[in-house]
Amino acid sequence: MELVEAMRTTGAVRRFVDEPVPDEVLFRVFDSARFAPSGGNRQGWRVILLRDPDVRAELQALTREGYAEYAAYVAAGRVPFSPEDDGRWHGTPAGVDLTAPPPQSEFIETMASAPVLAVLAVDLRALAVTDVDLDRQSIVGGASIYPFAQNVLLAARNEGLGGVLTTFLCRREAQVASLLAIPAPPFAVAGLIALGRPEHMPRKLTRKPVEAFVTVDRFGGAPLQSPPI
Repeated sequence: MELVEAMRTTGAVRRFVDEPVPDEVLFRVFDSARFAPSGGNRQGWRVILLRDPDVRAELQALTREGYAEYAAYVAAGRVPFSPEDDGRWHGTPAGVDLTAPPPQSEFIETMASAPVLAVLAVDLRALAVTDVDLDRQSIVGGASIYPFAQNVLLAARNEGLGGVLTTFLCRREAQVASLLAIPAPPFAVAGLIALGRPEHMPRKLTRKPVEAFVTVDRFGGAPLQSPPI
């Protein structure tokens, strides 16, 4: 499909029809996604497709645990696991009750039956983490893995599929690595991608306007304006 349309309509899809995705379609998705950029073109990603029902069920349980923690932050009005003003996370803040039962998530409770479940892993040795010694949480390494994840979602959209990337299971990396025989370290779990034929395909996404996040010459500079017609 046309690129701009794909970019503007590839929203998070969490509900799928009960229809398998043929391997030839899935192969095309990853065949296109592999052209994502990565530092030094090292392509440190690995994808594990989950088809064993027992493995799916175990992964669902681990994802549910990560979601429960996430939901506790949201219930307290906090951004989950976000750093403080100094750029670092200092542990669970006061007011976040990790023992409270989370609201039920339809996606979490049905994810084991998604047509496609794929765990995304990354070789940490392939990441050029140029912000490694800054006194804040590192973010740069993600630039060599998450463009690939977005390419997977865009390529899936081109095939008439929908999907979503989640990172809830990253809260249980050791258990996920043991379950899937991921050698962690040096590999890390970067997320879970669910794909399938959507019950409803997003057509209009809501995002901030360009003027809200693009400025000229400095952080608080004049916003970029659309030229007059």
